Amino acid sequence: MAVQQNKVSKSRRNNRRAHDALVAANPNECANCGELKRPHHVCASCGHYDDREVVAQADEIDLDEDAA
Repeated sequence: MAVQQNKVSKSRRNNRRAHDALVAANPNECANCGELKRPHHVCASCGHYDDREVVAQADEIDLDEDAA
């Protein structure tokens, strides 16, 4: 069982945790629609990636009534 030999001060404990902070997101603007999106990801609003459509949007897909 680990037992500390000396008390770790608040300053030394907090210095060890200096790199544990969360970093803020870095959103980029979509070249097609202008919405903010994550870098190197498909745009959630228009489905474009690198100036081409990768994901078709739900309102553009025609489904048969009896298939649903």
